[in-house]
Amino acid sequence: MHSALIFDLDGTLIDSCAICVDILSEMLAERGVAQRIDPIAARPWMSHGGLRMIVALLGAACGDPAEELAEFRRRYAIRETRADTLFAHVEDGLVRLHGAGHTLAICSNKPQNLVDKVLADTGLAPLFSAVVGGRAELQPKPAPDLLDAVLAELGVAPAQCLFIGDSELDHAVADAAGMPFLFLTHGYADPAYCPDPAFSYDCFGVLTDAVLTGAPHA
Repeated sequence: MHSALIFDLDGTLIDSCAICVDILSEMLAERGVAQRIDPIAARPWMSHGGLRMIVALLGAACGDPAEELAEFRRRYAIRETRADTLFAHVEDGLVRLHGAGHTLAICSNKPQNLVDKVLADTGLAPLFSAVVGGRAELQPKPAPDLLDAVLAELGVAPAQCLFIGDSELDHAVADAAGMPFLFLTHGYADPAYCPDPAFSYDCFGVLTDAVLTGAPHA
Protein backbone atom coordinates (compact mmCIF):
# COMPACT_ATOMS: atom_id res chain seq x y z
CA MET A 1 0.00 0.00 0.00
CA HIS A 2 1.24 3.48 -0.85
CA SER A 3 1.17 5.25 2.51
CA ALA A 4 1.06 8.78 1.09
CA LEU A 5 -1.32 10.01 -1.60
CA ILE A 6 -0.29 13.27 -3.25
CA PHE A 7 -2.98 15.18 -5.14
CA ASP A 8 -2.97 18.03 -7.58
CA LEU A 9 -5.77 20.49 -6.74
CA ASP A 10 -7.33 22.24 -9.75
CA GLY A 11 -8.86 19.78 -12.19
CA THR A 12 -8.23 16.90 -9.80
CA LEU A 13 -10.23 17.78 -6.68
CA ILE A 14 -11.71 21.16 -7.62
CA ASP A 15 -13.33 22.28 -10.87
CA SER A 16 -12.00 25.84 -10.73
CA CYS A 17 -12.52 26.73 -14.39
CA ALA A 18 -15.87 28.46 -13.79
CA ILE A 19 -14.36 30.66 -11.06
CA CYS A 20 -11.45 31.66 -13.29
CA VAL A 21 -13.73 32.42 -16.24
CA ASP A 22 -16.09 34.43 -13.99
CA ILE A 23 -13.25 36.56 -12.63
CA LEU A 24 -11.74 37.22 -16.07
CA SER A 25 -15.18 37.95 -17.53
CA GLU A 26 -15.77 40.41 -14.71
CA MET A 27 -12.49 42.14 -15.54
CA LEU A 28 -13.48 42.40 -19.21
CA ALA A 29 -16.97 43.68 -18.44
CA GLU A 30 -15.63 46.42 -16.16
CA ARG A 31 -13.53 47.66 -19.09
CA GLY A 32 -16.52 47.69 -21.41
CA VAL A 33 -15.05 44.89 -23.53
CA ALA A 34 -17.69 42.85 -25.35
CA GLN A 35 -15.44 39.79 -25.67
CA ARG A 36 -16.83 36.59 -24.17
CA ILE A 37 -14.74 33.70 -22.82
CA ASP A 38 -15.83 30.23 -23.91
CA PRO A 39 -15.76 28.11 -20.70
CA ILE A 40 -15.15 24.92 -22.68
CA ALA A 41 -12.25 26.30 -24.71
CA ALA A 42 -10.85 27.78 -21.48
CA ARG A 43 -10.47 24.44 -19.70
CA PRO A 44 -7.11 23.29 -21.13
CA TRP A 45 -5.56 26.62 -20.13
CA MET A 46 -6.21 25.89 -16.46
CA SER A 47 -3.12 23.68 -16.18
CA HIS A 48 -0.68 25.97 -18.01
CA GLY A 49 -0.01 28.47 -15.24
CA GLY A 50 -1.71 31.73 -14.39
CA LEU A 51 0.30 33.96 -16.72
CA ARG A 52 -0.33 31.90 -19.85
CA MET A 53 -4.00 31.49 -18.92
CA ILE A 54 -4.46 35.24 -18.44
CA VAL A 55 -2.82 36.12 -21.76
CA ALA A 56 -4.79 33.47 -23.68
CA LEU A 57 -8.21 34.16 -22.20
CA LEU A 58 -8.06 37.96 -22.06
CA GLY A 59 -6.72 37.95 -25.60
CA ALA A 60 -6.47 41.37 -27.24
CA ALA A 61 -7.84 42.99 -24.07
CA CYS A 62 -4.83 41.86 -22.04
CA GLY A 63 -2.65 44.68 -20.76
CA ASP A 64 0.62 44.10 -18.94
CA PRO A 65 0.47 40.36 -18.20
CA ALA A 66 2.08 40.61 -14.76
CA GLU A 67 -0.35 43.35 -13.69
CA GLU A 68 -3.31 41.43 -15.08
CA LEU A 69 -2.24 38.30 -13.20
CA ALA A 70 -1.86 40.25 -9.95
CA GLU A 71 -5.35 41.69 -10.36
CA PHE A 72 -6.81 38.28 -11.15
CA ARG A 73 -5.21 36.77 -8.04
CA ARG A 74 -6.38 39.69 -5.88
CA ARG A 75 -9.94 39.00 -6.96
CA TYR A 76 -9.53 35.24 -6.52
CA ALA A 77 -8.31 35.75 -2.94
CA ILE A 78 -11.65 37.34 -1.96
CA ARG A 79 -13.84 34.98 -4.01
CA GLU A 80 -15.39 32.09 -2.08
CA THR A 81 -14.82 28.61 -3.49
CA ARG A 82 -18.08 26.81 -2.83
CA ALA A 83 -18.16 23.15 -1.86
CA ASP A 84 -20.16 22.40 -5.00
CA THR A 85 -17.03 23.09 -7.07
CA LEU A 86 -15.62 19.79 -5.80
CA PHE A 87 -15.79 17.06 -8.41
CA ALA A 88 -18.26 14.28 -7.65
CA HIS A 89 -17.27 11.92 -4.82
CA VAL A 90 -14.15 13.91 -3.91
CA GLU A 91 -15.11 14.80 -0.36
CA ASP A 92 -16.36 11.31 0.48
CA GLY A 93 -13.40 9.69 -1.26
CA LEU A 94 -10.84 11.78 0.62
CA VAL A 95 -12.54 11.04 3.94
CA ARG A 96 -12.47 7.32 3.16
CA LEU A 97 -8.81 7.38 2.13
CA HIS A 98 -7.84 9.37 5.22
CA GLY A 99 -9.85 7.07 7.44
CA ALA A 100 -8.10 4.03 5.96
CA GLY A 101 -4.77 5.37 7.18
CA HIS A 102 -3.41 7.11 4.08
CA THR A 103 -1.49 10.34 4.53
CA LEU A 104 -2.88 12.94 2.13
CA ALA A 105 -1.01 15.87 0.61
CA ILE A 106 -1.49 18.61 -2.00
CA CYS A 107 1.06 19.55 -4.68
CA SER A 108 -0.28 22.43 -6.77
CA ASN A 109 1.06 25.20 -8.99
CA LYS A 110 -1.68 27.47 -7.64
CA PRO A 111 -0.24 30.15 -5.32
CA GLN A 112 0.03 28.99 -1.71
CA ASN A 113 -2.42 31.55 -0.32
CA LEU A 114 -5.06 30.54 -2.85
CA VAL A 115 -4.54 26.83 -2.23
CA ASP A 116 -4.96 27.39 1.50
CA LYS A 117 -8.11 29.44 0.93
CA VAL A 118 -9.69 26.90 -1.42
CA LEU A 119 -9.10 24.06 1.03
CA ALA A 120 -10.49 26.11 3.91
CA ASP A 121 -13.54 27.25 1.92
CA THR A 122 -14.42 23.69 0.89
CA GLY A 123 -13.73 22.16 4.31
CA LEU A 124 -10.98 19.85 3.04
CA ALA A 125 -8.03 21.42 4.89
CA PRO A 126 -8.08 19.13 7.98
CA LEU A 127 -7.59 16.04 5.79
CA PHE A 128 -4.15 17.04 4.49
CA SER A 129 -0.84 16.57 6.30
CA ALA A 130 1.12 18.67 3.79
CA VAL A 131 -0.07 21.42 1.46
CA VAL A 132 2.43 22.84 -1.00
CA GLY A 133 1.33 25.48 -3.47
CA GLY A 134 3.21 27.89 -5.68
CA ARG A 135 5.93 29.86 -3.91
CA ALA A 136 8.43 32.42 -5.19
CA GLU A 137 11.39 30.23 -4.30
CA LEU A 138 10.03 27.08 -6.00
CA GLN A 139 9.73 26.35 -9.72
CA PRO A 140 6.26 25.17 -10.83
CA LYS A 141 5.48 21.69 -12.10
CA PRO A 142 6.79 19.94 -14.14
CA ALA A 143 9.97 21.06 -12.33
CA PRO A 144 10.49 18.84 -9.25
CA ASP A 145 10.60 21.64 -6.65
CA LEU A 146 7.02 21.46 -5.40
CA LEU A 147 6.93 17.68 -5.21
CA ASP A 148 10.31 17.63 -3.47
CA ALA A 149 8.91 20.06 -0.90
CA VAL A 150 5.94 17.77 -0.28
CA LEU A 151 8.20 14.74 0.18
CA ALA A 152 10.44 16.67 2.58
CA GLU A 153 7.46 17.88 4.61
CA LEU A 154 6.01 14.38 4.85
CA GLY A 155 9.39 12.73 5.41
CA VAL A 156 8.70 9.98 2.89
CA ALA A 157 10.39 8.51 -0.19
CA PRO A 158 8.79 8.56 -3.66
CA ALA A 159 8.33 4.78 -3.54
CA GLN A 160 5.97 5.24 -0.60
CA CYS A 161 3.74 7.63 -2.53
CA LEU A 162 1.15 7.72 -5.27
CA PHE A 163 0.55 10.87 -7.31
CA ILE A 164 -3.00 11.60 -8.48
CA GLY A 165 -3.55 14.35 -11.03
CA ASP A 166 -5.38 15.51 -14.11
CA SER A 167 -2.75 16.68 -16.58
CA GLU A 168 0.40 15.85 -18.45
CA LEU A 169 2.28 18.17 -16.06
CA ASP A 170 1.31 16.02 -13.09
CA HIS A 171 2.29 12.88 -14.97
CA ALA A 172 5.68 14.34 -15.90
CA VAL A 173 6.58 15.38 -12.36
CA ALA A 174 5.52 11.99 -10.97
CA ASP A 175 7.51 10.11 -13.62
CA ALA A 176 10.62 12.19 -12.95
CA ALA A 177 10.40 11.25 -9.27
CA GLY A 178 9.84 7.56 -10.04
CA MET A 179 6.41 7.76 -8.46
CA PRO A 180 3.32 5.84 -9.67
CA PHE A 181 0.70 8.09 -11.23
CA LEU A 182 -3.08 7.83 -11.56
CA PHE A 183 -4.92 10.10 -13.99
CA LEU A 184 -8.37 11.66 -13.59
CA THR A 185 -10.00 12.42 -16.92
CA HIS A 186 -12.35 15.16 -15.71
CA GLY A 187 -9.67 17.85 -15.47
CA TYR A 188 -7.60 20.13 -17.65
CA ALA A 189 -5.20 17.95 -19.59
CA ASP A 190 -4.01 19.05 -23.01
CA PRO A 191 -6.29 17.41 -25.62
CA ALA A 192 -3.21 15.86 -27.23
CA TYR A 193 -2.22 14.07 -24.03
CA CYS A 194 -2.83 10.31 -24.27
CA PRO A 195 -2.64 8.67 -20.82
CA ASP A 196 -2.56 4.92 -20.36
CA PRO A 197 -6.20 3.77 -19.95
CA ALA A 198 -5.09 1.26 -17.31
CA PHE A 199 -4.08 4.15 -15.04
CA SER A 200 -7.00 6.46 -15.87
CA TYR A 201 -10.28 7.08 -14.06
CA ASP A 202 -13.39 9.00 -15.04
CA CYS A 203 -14.72 9.10 -11.48
CA PHE A 204 -13.05 9.95 -8.19
CA GLY A 205 -15.18 7.40 -6.38
CA VAL A 206 -13.97 4.58 -8.63
CA LEU A 207 -10.36 5.72 -8.17
CA THR A 208 -10.91 5.70 -4.40
CA ASP A 209 -12.19 2.14 -4.53
CA ALA A 210 -9.19 1.07 -6.59
CA VAL A 211 -6.72 2.56 -4.13
CA LEU A 212 -8.49 1.08 -1.12
CA THR A 213 -8.66 -2.39 -2.62
CA GLY A 214 -5.01 -2.32 -3.65
CA ALA A 215 -5.66 -2.63 -7.37
CA PRO A 216 -2.44 -3.70 -9.15
CA HIS A 217 -1.97 -0.40 -10.92
CA ALA A 218 -2.50 1.58 -7.68
